[in-house]
This record gives sequence, structure tokens and C-alpha cells, in this order.
Amino acid sequence: MFKKIVFQLHWLFGITAGLVLALMGVTGALYAFEGEILSALNPEVLRVEVRETGPLAPAELVAKIEAQAGKTVSGLWVDQREGRAARVFFTPPAGERRGPMRFFDPYSGELLGEPSGQAFFGLMLQLHRFLAMGDTGKQITAASTLALLFFCLSGLYLRWPRQALNWRAWLTLDWARKGRAFNWDLHAVFGTWCLLFYLCAALTGLYWSYDWYRDGLTRLLSDSPAGQQGGKPGERRGGRGEAPSGPPPTVDYDAVWRSLQQAAGPQLVAWNLRLPPVAGAPATVFYLLEEAAHPRALNQLSLDPASGQVKQHERYADKSFKAQLLASVYALHVGEYFGLTGRILMAVASGLMPLFFITGWLLYLDRRRKQRATRAARGAVAAQGGAESWLIGFASQSGLAEQLAWRTAGQLQAAGLPVQVQPLARLDEQALQQASRALFVVSTFGDGEAPDNARGFERKLLGSQLALGELSYAVLALGDRQYQQFCGFARRLHDWLGQQGANSLFAPVEVDNGDQAALASWQQQLGQLTGAAVPAPVEPSFGEWRLLGRECLNPGSSGAPTFRVRLQMPVGGHWQAGDLLEVLPRNEAGLGARDYSIASLPSDGVLELIVRQQRRSDGSLGLGSAWLCVEASLGAPVLARVRRHAGFHAPQENRPLLLIGNGTGLAGLRSLLKERIAAGRSRNWLLFGERNAAHDFYCRDELQGWLARGDLARLDLAFSRDQAAKVYVQDRLREAAAEVQRWVAEGAAIYVCGSLDGMAGGVDRVLRELLGRERLDQLQEAGLYRRDVY
Repeated sequence: MFKKIVFQLHWLFGITAGLVLALMGVTGALYAFEGEILSALNPEVLRVEVRETGPLAPAELVAKIEAQAGKTVSGLWVDQREGRAARVFFTPPAGERRGPMRFFDPYSGELLGEPSGQAFFGLMLQLHRFLAMGDTGKQITAASTLALLFFCLSGLYLRWPRQALNWRAWLTLDWARKGRAFNWDLHAVFGTWCLLFYLCAALTGLYWSYDWYRDGLTRLLSDSPAGQQGGKPGERRGGRGEAPSGPPPTVDYDAVWRSLQQAAGPQLVAWNLRLPPVAGAPATVFYLLEEAAHPRALNQLSLDPASGQVKQHERYADKSFKAQLLASVYALHVGEYFGLTGRILMAVASGLMPLFFITGWLLYLDRRRKQRATRAARGAVAAQGGAESWLIGFASQSGLAEQLAWRTAGQLQAAGLPVQVQPLARLDEQALQQASRALFVVSTFGDGEAPDNARGFERKLLGSQLALGELSYAVLALGDRQYQQFCGFARRLHDWLGQQGANSLFAPVEVDNGDQAALASWQQQLGQLTGAAVPAPVEPSFGEWRLLGRECLNPGSSGAPTFRVRLQMPVGGHWQAGDLLEVLPRNEAGLGARDYSIASLPSDGVLELIVRQQRRSDGSLGLGSAWLCVEASLGAPVLARVRRHAGFHAPQENRPLLLIGNGTGLAGLRSLLKERIAAGRSRNWLLFGERNAAHDFYCRDELQGWLARGDLARLDLAFSRDQAAKVYVQDRLREAAAEVQRWVAEGAAIYVCGSLDGMAGGVDRVLRELLGRERLDQLQEAGLYRRDVY
């Protein structure tokens, strides 16, 4: 629950504060290199000729500048390195806190022209700090800076990999991914690369955002005792209060210059003189030495401007490390603290801010689109209640019964009949007793069993006695005649309804493997019953899926060859993780369809299956596997169609997912994992079993890569023939009993895919041992225990 809340806050702040941070990032990256960019654009203004005599003394500079400008000087910034132009600040007009600034030649005192681009960088600074909106903008950027700090910490928490010490899990980007998966990789991996830079930018940026933060940071890091840290706690700094009034200060520039030279010594390379606005206040000189740790490692002199007497001298080198950090807040903010490399990296990280806003929005919109598609699929039929409505109940294992139930509902509603559709798991005694007309579309699982999501209905109701004399009903039964108990659950349901006094409208319609003639009979019966022309369901036609390739996944295995089959989807082809592909082989005249779990996502660009070669009792190859693995030539068309399998779709909520399977059952689990990983959901646990690790570890590199990156929280393997005593996935499940119970307690869903005989039954028994029969039944009825087994 906590992680879900963090995730919701992460995307909520991301789609709001993200735009502001994107703007702050771009403008900050540009402003950080203002000096270099302006110098490159204005070499004739900002570059001066270096003279052996050195820059003029302050007294001579001030006299020359004031004579040219006709204004009083309030400050000088002179950098003696590399022929840089110096800056002069003039006394602000009455009522203002800042005066104009001009560039000048420190070797001659000549005022220089206005460099082009200066207004642009002024705008960049206004946008970066205030969004060019004054105090209101400052509050927005301050809140967005707090959001950046939250993004760093929550993003780190949300993508924390299981193998935290594996650098590949943190920093590698899979360029082969597409669509949502690639967007997630960009968002998460680049976010990890930029994490330290963003933390540094946020923690230092808050210094100019909030007085309480600046005061607290000063108290924490300053070497000065409390109360002597340059202002009262909570005092507003840098505000727009009234300018101080009084007579101007008297300045002995020669005396000030002598004091600065004496304090700094021969290594002086740059200095910044700031005169007080009125007489009686000290002047401040910041100066930089040649051996300075970084360009902002400034020393500070406080002196009497009239006599040059030094009142306080703070040397950067004499400060404690924490006080040096406090004095270097701006250098840390722009990366200067770490030299030119640090500046470049910080600028690049800042410039990447829009990437996270864009990918975050794309991920958000993709999630919203999928939610709308899900609602649309279920909302195609308007929900109606009341005694006059036709109740349509369904029980589906593979999803076909659910599809037929919704199609039936749509067809009845189109004929003007009110309907309501419910899974059997949600039907109780009251719902059945209130209904007057009902249609039941139910499948039978395995040899006569109820589908997983209808076991609770069978357990609670089929053994009870109800008065259903007012109910008229019909049953559409889906099954497979290869099982002895063909349509066994549907027959038990039909018989029980009759025993409770309900009236059967017509004999159950039994459908063997989706037989179209039987489905047409169902439509005919409904048409006669309602007196309305109920159109036959339009099944999606088999389309041509081009065979791109097949790869044997287990060469040298003692088991049957298993292939990964790759098909090129036709235009408009789409499916969801958990869906099935119906393949119509062309190698026998009977041409019955075969279902296969889809192992890939549409964003992969291809549809992949994992198919094991089957052999009949006479030694001949199975119909579907022979066609896909041997007989169909590469490039040939394969007749197939996607079948929605809603009963095996991943949970919509961001809950943990426990995936259990063996053999080719990995196909369905793989697509679920790929979808979860693309959605940024990493609480995934896979238990997979096969014969030998050396030959039958399908998709080894992919699974281990997911585990290393943290996309897979846990991977348990059971290779039955790698030791004397055979070990199966149900054994690994039992060994991890405590962890299974903890995951289920935290809301995990359990999905099982693979062989019905042996694996699925064994897993079911172990789960009942570990969780209890009642708890497992509750999970099944809630849709948190789902199986796709064959």
C-alpha cells in the first residue's frame, strides 16, 4: 500500500511540477555557461588585451569610470586571468536596491559596449528563479524544487533492484526495447544517471527558495556560534524592502587596495569590492587566490572604507569542511565545486529535465489509454437491472466464455432487450432468486471441472437448495470432447437449476472446441425464444501472420524439441499479455484450430510463441506443432487470430505478482512479465521448471537480465533431472513457504501457466497446504489466483 501511494504521488507531482522543472532545467543549464557563451558571442567586448603592467589600481579605475559615466561607483569585480573584461556596478537610483552594471577594461579603465545576448540571459535567470512572475513564480519554483527532491527519493525507492550492488541493474539501457518499455527505460535509467546531480541541485536550490531552509542550513553548517551567523534567524534576505538612506560613504581606495594586497598576497587573481550604500557601514571585499579549490572558494574581508582598516578576515581554507560547503552553495548548485567537468555534467543533467517530463507524460497517457480500453471493453454493453433484465452469467477459464457472454448481451441489447452481465463468482442466492430470465455461458475446465473463477459458486450454491421456480434459463456449454467428462460443469449447473424448479428454455447447447455450427444453433435458439432477429456472432476471421523464424530453445535436450516461433503481425494486429493465438494448420484436411499462449507484446513488433513438438501415439507429429515447428516454410503465411483471454490478464492494481509455470507455460508468463516491466512494476517472482538447466533453461539471458536489473524480484528454478531426486516447481514453492505467505499477505496475485497434469495440480495442492483451502478459494474468487493450464 505504501509503495502504491508513493507511486501515485510520483506521477501526480510529475505531471504537474514536471513542466516547471523542465523549464528550470533548460534555463539553468543555459545560465550556468552565461560567461562562456557571452564571451564567444562578444569577443570584441568581453576580451581585453593583457598588459604587463597589470590592471590599474582601484583609485585610478574609479576615477576614470566615474568621469566617463557621470555616475558613482558602488562596486568593482576584477578578474586578472586570461584577459577578461571587468565589471563595475553603479550606485542605484533613489528607492532602488540595485544599480546598472557595465563592462570595462581593467588595464585602461575604458568602459566597453553592451554585449549582445545579455538581455537573453537576464530572462533565463528570471525564468529559472521566478518564472518571470515575481514572488508568485518564486513560490512555484520553490515548491517544484521540493518536488524534485521527492522525485529523487521516491524514484530511487520505486526502482530499487533486488541486486542493489549490481551496477548493470541500475545503469544499463536496453536500446532494443520499444514503446512503453523504452520510455520506461529512458525515464528510470537516465533518472538514475542524473540522481546525484538532481539531489545536489535540489538541496542547494532550496537555499534561495525558503528562508527557513537557509537559516537551518546556516545553523547546521556554519562555524560561527548561534546568533552570529549573519542575520537573525528567519530574517528575510535578498528581499525587495526599502533601500537604506543616509549620506554616501567616504572611500579611501588606496587604503582599501593596500589592505587587500596585504591580506591576499601575491596569489591574488580576482577580487570583488562592494561598498556600503551609506556611511558608517563596512565595505566587503571577496577575493580569489590562484590556488583556490574551485572558482567560488572566495575569501572575505570586512573593512572600514574610509581607512582601509580590516575588521574581519575569513579565509576559505581556514573554514571547516561543513562551513566550506555552506560557502560553496552556488558552486555546488552549478557543479563548479567539481571543476569544469562538474559544470558540464550538471548542465547536461539539467538539460535532460524535459526528458523526464515527456517520458513521464507518455507513460501516464499510455496507462490512461489502457484503462479506458479496459473500461470500453466492459462498457460496450450498458448495465441494466430490474426484474425484466436478462441475466447473463459466465464462467471462463481461457476467456472464450466471457467473450461469448458479452457478445450475447450486446446482441440482445441491440434487439431491444435489457441485460445485465455478471461472472458466476459474483452471483449469489439473492441474484438468482430475483432473476426471471437467465442465460449461462460456461466452460468446463479439464476433465469436468469448473473454471477456477467459478469454483466458489459451485461450492456454495450447487450443493444448496433454492426456490427458483420463477426462473427460466438456458445454458451454452463450452468444452473439449477429448475429455471423458465433456462439458461436465455446465451439465451439473443445468441439472442443479432444474432440480431447484427453474424452467429450461431449451436443451443445453454444447460446443466442442469453439464449433461454429453449435454457436449458430445457440443464436437460432435465442432468436426463436425472443422473437427478435438476433444476429449470429461475428467471429474475427483468421488472418495471415507471416512466419519470420523459429529457433530451437533446447538443442540436446532429452525432451521433445521446443521452438520459439516468431510471426509478423498483420496491419492492425493487437493483443494483450495473457491472450491466446488460435492457429489454423494447413497440413491436414481436418484443419482444427490450436491455441497457444502468446509470449510477447505488440510493442515488440512481432508475435512470439513457445511451442513444443508433440507426437501422437502412432509416432506422428501433432497437428499444430508440426505445422509451426517443421512444415511451414519461412516467409509462408500462417492462418491465425488472437483470442482475448481476460481470465489471464495481469491485475490492474500495482500488486505483487507470483508467476508459476513449467515448460512452454513460460510463454504466457513471459508476456505478463514484459507487460509488468514496461509498466514499471518490479515486484515479480517467477518459479519455473523444466528438465535440465544446461538444455532447457528457456530465455535464460533475458530472465537473468531482468533479475539483475531488478525487474524480477526473485527467480526460483526447478530442473527436475539435474539431481538424483527429481525436483519440481511445487517443491520450490513449498521450500519458499514463508515468503509465499508474506507475498500473499501483502496482496500478491498468483498466476499459473503450464501442464495440467503434474505441475498445475501439484502447485494447487501445495498452495492449499501453505495458505489453507479457504484462503486459496477466496483468492480464486477475487481473481487473484488464475490458471492457464492445458
